[in-house]
Order: sequence, then structure tokens, then C-alpha cells
Amino acid sequence: MNTPLSSVAREFSVADFDFQLPPELIAQHPAPERSASRLLDGTSAVAVDRIFRDLPGLLDAGDLLVFNDTQVIKARLFGQKATGGQLEMLIERVLLPHEASDGSAHEVVAHLRVSKKPLKGGRLHMAGGLGRGGFDAVFLGRWPDEHGQLFRFRLLGPAGDTPYDLMARHGHVPLPPYIEHTDSADDERRYQTVFARVPGAVAAPTAALHFDDALLAALEARGVQRASVTLHVGAGTFAPMKVERIADHVMHHERYAIPAETLQAIADCRARGGRVVAVGTTTVRTLESWARSGETSGDTNIFITPGFDFHVVDRLVTNFHLPQSTLMMLVSAFAGFDHIRSLYAHAIEQRYRFFSYGDAMLLQRA
Repeated sequence: MNTPLSSVAREFSVADFDFQLPPELIAQHPAPERSASRLLDGTSAVAVDRIFRDLPGLLDAGDLLVFNDTQVIKARLFGQKATGGQLEMLIERVLLPHEASDGSAHEVVAHLRVSKKPLKGGRLHMAGGLGRGGFDAVFLGRWPDEHGQLFRFRLLGPAGDTPYDLMARHGHVPLPPYIEHTDSADDERRYQTVFARVPGAVAAPTAALHFDDALLAALEARGVQRASVTLHVGAGTFAPMKVERIADHVMHHERYAIPAETLQAIADCRARGGRVVAVGTTTVRTLESWARSGETSGDTNIFITPGFDFHVVDRLVTNFHLPQSTLMMLVSAFAGFDHIRSLYAHAIEQRYRFFSYGDAMLLQRA
């Protein structure tokens, strides 16, 4: 999917989605128990404060919860240039063989933090380098074209090791930029959903972090059905918008896939009069991309802003998002601009915890 999919309400500017957040409300650690986080019920005009484990009572038998089953990879890596200069690499995606220049499964696309960019063909020595227990990364050029923001590398590690093997062994959990501590064993466990299955994300689908086995069992007992999609969340989800007019923003691409059984589950849900409840904005973007393109897999850069016509999702479970972000625009499109402003004001007043490790909302499509 190469064409941006958007329905931009041009009367809105990026500044319309700003708000003042006390820094102490940015959650630095998850709640001790996943389902014990708070849940702001925003499905009616008056906000109701709840606990996340109350969710089954807010859904009906026959409703369908759709999760994103992507798995966060340990995509943050540290290394050196041949001259000794320190660098940080964040792998955005592992290229499929048909996307790679040599048809292999060893090429990646990455962000690079370094004092001076490498020359084409140059080697970076990651985690000590190939001769010292780590691996090397050969710079192949910019991506997706010669003017692209990202860098393409071929990873050279021990024979048989894939990029996923190298990240698992040498990488760090790619915590969001607003989380101030370095990753720990607890982050490796908690910055991952309990049903993560398909490796490829560099950011967690955070609304799904609130679900644990006990809550999933309670939902099943309630008669709520489950299905999954896969969207590999990219680092672009945290990138600040650098334009004033929403219409001027260029969305990043993310890879997605929807299995046939999920499409059938949605059709069955509609047939019995149930509601499709997306867990997270990534699930919304996946389902609504399919609704417009008819493609069950590929890349999407769908941009959902006020005025967007939703075709699939009826309800949304979501965390609280960054000011002036594309995700603030998505939830405003879904539940209504004024309603979201009111809910965020309530959440700040009631000291809800914000962003990836924070609390959640339940929204009804306006």
C-alpha cells in the first residue's frame, strides 16, 4: 500500500491537539499488576473512573476483541565505527528476502545515532564486532531511496544467525524516549504483551499491555470473542510532527497482516450483531487499512484524522497519547475532538498515568 490513506479535516492544525501534561504523570514503570491499571470509561458523555479488570462488564457476549499480536524485538544496539567512534542503532525492520539487495534474510533498515554517517560499504562493529563475539553491519545505502531517512545494512554474524538471533543476543528493549531508565529484565517482560507472537515491532502495542491471563479468561467466560492481526509498530509512532498543517504531514510506513480467520471472525461478529472492539490504535490502523485497500497484508501509512470514515471498528481500548501526535488525531477522529479534549482534561485532573506504561481508556465510535 503505497498511497497515503487519509481524510484530513483541514480546519484543524497540529496545535489543536496540544495539551499541558504534568511531567510526573508520565509513567516510568508499569502498574504492579497488568489488569490493575486504571481504565477511563469514555463510552458516554460523562467519564467514569474504573479499573482495567472491569472491562468484561463493559462488553457484551458476542462482541469481538481484536488484538495486535506483534512481538517487540530487542532492536536497540550499540557499537563502534572502524575509527572507534561510538554509535547507537535502532533496527526498524528486518527486510524480507525479496526486499533485500542480495535476496538474503540478513538485511535490515535502521535509525542511526552517530557523529558522522558511515560511507557506503563501510563496516560498523556492533556489540564488540564479529571478531569479538558480536557482529558487523555493512552500510548499503539510504532507505527507502537515496534520500531516505533510514539506513540499510547487511548484518554479518556467526554462520546461521539471523538478524533476530543477533538482536536477541546483543540488543536492548527499545523503550520509548520519554522513559528515563535503561532497560531491565522487568522491561523485557512487561514491555511485551502476554500474547506476543510475531517478532518485528520496535514499540509495544501498549493498550494490550493491560491484559493478563486472568482477564482473558474472564472475557472468554463473558462470551467475548478474540481475534488477532499483526502490525509491526515502528519508531515513527514517537516522531514529533514537524508541520503546522495536518495535511502536510507524511506518515511512516508499517508492515501488517490480517489472517483469514480474523476476517471470518469479523464477518461472524457483524452477523450476530456484535461490536468490533480494537485493542490499540495499531489494530485500528490495520483493520481500517484493509477496509479501504482490500489488501490483507503489506505496508500501510494510513493517516486517520477528524473527518475519517470508519468502516470496521466500533469501540477502542487505548492508552493516553503524546500531545500533537498522530495518535491524538486518531482517537479524536474516533470518539470526537471535543469529547477527547474533555476526557484528557479529566484524566489529568484525576492523576491518571500517561503513555506506554500508563493507564487506558475505552472509547465508543462517535
